[in-house]
Amino acid sequence: MELNSRVPSGPLDKKWSNHRFANKLVNPANRRKYSVIVVGTGLAGASASATLAEQGYQVKTFCIQDSPRRAHSIAAQGGINAAKNYQNDGDSIHRLFYDTIKGGDFRAREANVYRLAEISNQIIDQCVAQGVPFAREYGGTLANRSFGGAQVSRTFYARGQTGQQLLLGAYGALSRQIRSGRVQMFARREMMDVVVVDGRARGITVRNIMTGEIESHAADAVILATGGYGNVYFLSTNAMASNVTAAWRAHKRGAGFANPSFVQIHPTCIPVHGDYQSKLTLMSESLRNDGRVWVPKNKDDKRRPADIPESDRDYYLENKYPSFGNLVPRDVASRNAKEQCDQGKGVGTTGLAVYLDFADAIKRDGRETIWKKYGNLFQMYEKITASDPMAEPMMIYPAVHYTMGGLWVDYDLMTTIPGLFAIGECNFSDHGANRLGASALMQGLADGYFIIATSVAHYLGTSKFEKVSEHEGSFIDSRRWVEDRIARILRNSVGGTAGKCTVDEIHKELGRLMWDNCGMARNRQGLEAALAELPRIRETFWNRVYLPGSNKEINQSLERAGRVADFLEFADVMIRDALAREESCGCHLREESQTEENEAKRDDANYSHVSVWEHRGEGEEPLMHKEPLVFEFVTPTQRSYK
Repeated sequence: MELNSRVPSGPLDKKWSNHRFANKLVNPANRRKYSVIVVGTGLAGASASATLAEQGYQVKTFCIQDSPRRAHSIAAQGGINAAKNYQNDGDSIHRLFYDTIKGGDFRAREANVYRLAEISNQIIDQCVAQGVPFAREYGGTLANRSFGGAQVSRTFYARGQTGQQLLLGAYGALSRQIRSGRVQMFARREMMDVVVVDGRARGITVRNIMTGEIESHAADAVILATGGYGNVYFLSTNAMASNVTAAWRAHKRGAGFANPSFVQIHPTCIPVHGDYQSKLTLMSESLRNDGRVWVPKNKDDKRRPADIPESDRDYYLENKYPSFGNLVPRDVASRNAKEQCDQGKGVGTTGLAVYLDFADAIKRDGRETIWKKYGNLFQMYEKITASDPMAEPMMIYPAVHYTMGGLWVDYDLMTTIPGLFAIGECNFSDHGANRLGASALMQGLADGYFIIATSVAHYLGTSKFEKVSEHEGSFIDSRRWVEDRIARILRNSVGGTAGKCTVDEIHKELGRLMWDNCGMARNRQGLEAALAELPRIRETFWNRVYLPGSNKEINQSLERAGRVADFLEFADVMIRDALAREESCGCHLREESQTEENEAKRDDANYSHVSVWEHRGEGEEPLMHKEPLVFEFVTPTQRSYK
């Protein structure tokens, strides 16, 4: 496996502009001759489809939902970063770049991160032109608020519905192209395989969720925009349909998987409240602008929060990190919440929660101001917990939220399979070992609106293509492989349920194993135990799982089973990656590698690299490759938010 990052030479602030000029282009009259497949219709996928079709390419777009508007990007709440410096508080493209690469604990590629910061301002202009209703100041300028890991206000927002509003903007652009005929929209399709012809990605195999039919689709290039893999833990803030299948199937066809153990635990989630819960709910990081995080100083203090005086409260983030306070990055806030609960100072019936208190902000700014900022988030919290955050503190606890790992891509966002691109959360490229809040939407739209079209044009302009047919060769083999896998999953459904188990039972067991051993904190003993236990869970799945129904109809149990089968394979690589990285960085805390103050302790001498895993066949151990991370324009330092 060759890892050529193709990062252009030259000054950091000139790399992207020089690269665009050096790249090959496709004549507008010739673009209609090329076809591109885009899998996924979140912010990255919808914006990519709209952009490519607007330029004249023939685009086939696939989504697992009944409408692109239901993509998981709609769930993003707090905002999107950009270096506009409207507040005149010292922000700049370079500062956004530095905050992002520092926030990722210096485990991201310099050139990609700078490009992201550089493009951020164009994203805001694009979205305002589309009519996205960003919040505004009294004078009409766009409003900003602060997010973790930054000391400036650079986060643009639309109340607590930023993802929804940005997705509606991208959906409008996509709908225009669907109406024009340049985008063919295929809803209710789940990608099952990447079809590789003569070493290049030339199409995909999908399952029609409504009919069970296996379909083949050919194109000149394939773009995956299929999100992250947080649901490997069963409980996460991700939509239930979020999965690793598309990226994992691409990996099994030859695409390298980078940093799979880098999983972001978000500190501001509604705590688990029962064994029958199917997902967790995020409370936006923006709440930490005005909410103060605290626990009782005395671990035996069971009084109501209103009855605990200031002298008996521990505002632990403000005390420990005076410079950033409650706005430390997510990994730092999450670890500190876990530390407080491990010491017995957690609150609530389970003891696995801390308070997020708005009393001081309400007293300072008034109820109406706080409600205008966070009203819909408060309503969501109250509907779920029957508690009013305007009257008593929220209870929050860390939960799996975002994945920094993903398919390895070069500077052009192309994987190790020529012609297969990965954009948005399903690639690894921009966030290192920890994503700063409000950067996911930024990356998705930067990739989709401003980067991928340049990359696709260069690929198509430097390649020669033979015509391929969905009715021959590799496409037939791919369909047959998919059908055989589905048949294997269904084979235990004969003979009734006696002695059988459900898909959710297996998924929950996998989730507990991963959370306990490869979650907020990891150690060699736990990771090795998880690696040894995983084959037993996998064997139980393949030998005992019972699925009602057939593969020729709507069958949600079959859909879930296919995804869990992939999670069971993928978990093995996640654990191996965590084991191989014997340092702490960002979200990845190896308990053997901590400072005296229990902060993550990096080892730049041995681990300043991207871990890229190669699939070597069924039953074979994966092989790890390394892309060295070279820092020419920043000097990696031990992170400090004090």
